[in-house]
Amino acid sequence: MARCEVCGNDYSMSFEVHAQGAVHVFDCFSCAIHRMAPICEHCRCQIIGQGVEVEGHWYCGAHCARSEGKAGIVDRV
Repeated sequence: MARCEVCGNDYSMSFEVHAQGAVHVFDCFSCAIHRMAPICEHCRCQIIGQGVEVEGHWYCGAHCARSEGKAGIVDRV
């Protein structure tokens, strides 16, 4: 069993996420999202979908990127 790094639950079905050279342990997807999801630099929501990265900054979508003055950004549908 491994202890979740977010909530501390010691759970037999915990899982690891390997990202950027680090190993994270979680007991559920909501804890993983809480710890790992980037934050939109405009509206401050957690980006759970694709999001938009512009010049090293993360936004939940093109609207927020444009609101921060980034030009030529469009959502893909």
